Amino acid sequence: MGSTLSLAATYCFCTSAGSLCNSCLGSTAAGTTGRKRAVLLLTLAISIALWFQYSVGPGIVQETGWVWKTYRAIPGSGKLVFSAWKKGCDQYEGDLLSQCAGQAGVYRSMFLATLFFILSAAATHVQPQLNREAWPAKYAIFCFAILITMFVPNTPLFSGFFLWFSRFGASVFVVLQQVILIDVAYNWNDDWVEKSNEADRISYGSGGGWLKAIVGTCVLLYSCAIVGISILYHFFDGCPENTWVITLTLLGIIAMTGIQVAGQDGSLLTSSVMALYATYLCYSVVSKNPNGSCNPQLGQNDVWGIVIGLTLTAVSLAWTGFSWSAEHRLTVDAVQSTKSMTPATSNPNPDGINLDVPFLDAEQQPATGLVMEQSEGGASCGGTDIWKLNAVMALVCCWVAMILTGWGTLEDLNESHNAANPTAGRVNMAMIGVSQWIAIGLYSWTLLAPRLFPDRDFS
Repeated sequence: MGSTLSLAATYCFCTSAGSLCNSCLGSTAAGTTGRKRAVLLLTLAISIALWFQYSVGPGIVQETGWVWKTYRAIPGSGKLVFSAWKKGCDQYEGDLLSQCAGQAGVYRSMFLATLFFILSAAATHVQPQLNREAWPAKYAIFCFAILITMFVPNTPLFSGFFLWFSRFGASVFVVLQQVILIDVAYNWNDDWVEKSNEADRISYGSGGGWLKAIVGTCVLLYSCAIVGISILYHFFDGCPENTWVITLTLLGIIAMTGIQVAGQDGSLLTSSVMALYATYLCYSVVSKNPNGSCNPQLGQNDVWGIVIGLTLTAVSLAWTGFSWSAEHRLTVDAVQSTKSMTPATSNPNPDGINLDVPFLDAEQQPATGLVMEQSEGGASCGGTDIWKLNAVMALVCCWVAMILTGWGTLEDLNESHNAANPTAGRVNMAMIGVSQWIAIGLYSWTLLAPRLFPDRDFS
């Protein structure tokens, strides 16, 4: 009797757990994408990266912590792990040694996540349904690979090749993140405008509160951008390169806002979001300046940069995993698609004669209602586009690696209170700065293109 009850309880538990996972992470049935499971794996990778950065890496090179003690208790593994995590960090001591090992820990986790999504992009480009299959095995392989990387030296793979690969990938993601933020802002604006219209339909004039909320949000975001620019002028002024970066950012914000206000395309809420994003990128540029005379952040842990960067990562992951807009852009294994085929009519009487539609035979009448389009072989015409999802996730991995490690620079100061490795700082400034202006330029182009080429469809 006891074994029967135990078996029944186990069955109920497993069934409930499976149902909960499907509810939270989506189904694996035909027509689904596996986006939520991909987001969960990346979230796991970020959590492991933070754990490696602030606990595992420093603990191994300082020979403290339970992880180090566990590996040391295994015959022969303690020496291998210690030498692997210290390679490339031999020239540092104390806190800098811990910081170097911690960054190497971030590269381990994010390298595997990047490799996973690159391979997934290649596989799903050929066979899109692979993205929704075998996720238990994928998670198991990823966790096993994490254990293997514990014995792999920091250089040349992690602190060498992947560091530079991540810098390039993160620069690309800065531009892509602009697309995500613009999409979020447009949906945000459309949602509140629709709520205003619905309120007006119920009671005329009651929807004004939603429009005031849009204006208030715009004022708030622009105020934050202006205050941010003022703070940057106050704390990061003192050398020509910082002054130029801040001034050009301010001019760029004014220019794209003026372009938006002068036309009918876009929304002021979207421009305010882009203004705040440009200010954040400006901060990212000047905070990488290796000159200590105009960079008060030099030699300190960039907590604000990490927090803002991870917040933007969360927004990107939410968009990628749960946004309808992402589903629309990253079309995947949607077996069927529907189109409304009802012709436009202004005749409210269904039994009356619609003079806008010519008299045709029954067989020649336009189709009405919903027409279901079935693609050949059970795959949608855009099914292979799922590889774009995995490519975006790979770029997110590069972005996270750079955010957590300050774009691969150690907070080390020389006798002149400047960065000990100024070349890395200037390279990072250039890469982030170029990405910032590509983002501003692309947004400005989305506003100008419909006016310059009115005959073309830019929807």
